[in-house]
Amino acid sequence: MKKLINDPKNVVTEAVAGFEAAHSDLIRVSQEPLFIVRKDAPVRGKVGIVSGGGSGHEPLHGGFVGIGMLDAAVPGPVFTSPTPDPILAATKAVDGGAGVLHIVKNYTGDVLNFETAADLASLDDIEVRTVITNDDVAVKDSLYTAGRRGVAGTVLVEKIAGAAAELGGDLQAVTAVAEKVNARVRSMGVALTPCVVPHAGEPSFVLAEDEIEIGIGIHGEPGRSRIPLEPADAVVDRLLQPILEDLPPASGDRVLLFVNGMGGTPQIELYILFRRAAEVLTGMGVVVARSLVGNYTTSLDMQGASISVLQLDDELITLWDAPVQTSALRWGR
Repeated sequence: MKKLINDPKNVVTEAVAGFEAAHSDLIRVSQEPLFIVRKDAPVRGKVGIVSGGGSGHEPLHGGFVGIGMLDAAVPGPVFTSPTPDPILAATKAVDGGAGVLHIVKNYTGDVLNFETAADLASLDDIEVRTVITNDDVAVKDSLYTAGRRGVAGTVLVEKIAGAAAELGGDLQAVTAVAEKVNARVRSMGVALTPCVVPHAGEPSFVLAEDEIEIGIGIHGEPGRSRIPLEPADAVVDRLLQPILEDLPPASGDRVLLFVNGMGGTPQIELYILFRRAAEVLTGMGVVVARSLVGNYTTSLDMQGASISVLQLDDELITLWDAPVQTSALRWGR
């Protein structure tokens, strides 16, 4: 294993300290318990939005803390959920009196620990709503979940719900928007290589040089099938098929097309994938009205990518276009 780290035990705390040093204009960090919060939190009268989960998926979630997106993110150990204590502390830190929304990826540890934190927050008279993201169409259940996994589509939920909160929506309205996005987005991923977890020091699974895994999870969970390496266009077609079968768009529908890198895939390859996915959708009469391409929900150093398709309407387009100022997404200001 070759990694630019010191002690594997300190990877998360040292990375978060570096993140704070690099982006102190946007965020501040609590080290004990560990969470990242927007610099001006709590914002009085605004719904607070908190997300989090195991580290190793950066910039998810800390990279999306800031104006127009998350108010706080709670990083756990690599690929391991944070405990309820820092989630509760983050919830309190962003409570501006209008309630707090938890956006939680559908992994068992995350769901249980955020639920516990929400229960504890209610004892302090903080109203908490929860939206569980489950956009992955690869499998119904996995080693980590009951039901579908929450993967790259979570970024879209966080951005759009964050915009709704920034524009003054109440807790019920912001929760409804987050649920709407989750209901309209589907994702599917592929791995060319496994990732190496720092404290493990070895690949999370084994792929032969000529194999790829279709339907991989963001922790290296097994997918739908292991097949010989194919050209990029064929891989895109395999990823799009279950997405379009599960939530078929009609001719004339508008979508946001999101091609996400898993951490070790260069932009040049991601744009090759986007080209083909846009070609397929356009050929169906679907309008690719908005786009996002890059490494936003990663799996450490995994080579691979995922495709997400979000069905848009006027409300979602307006909220997507709304200003955002975070370290990983920034426009409109």
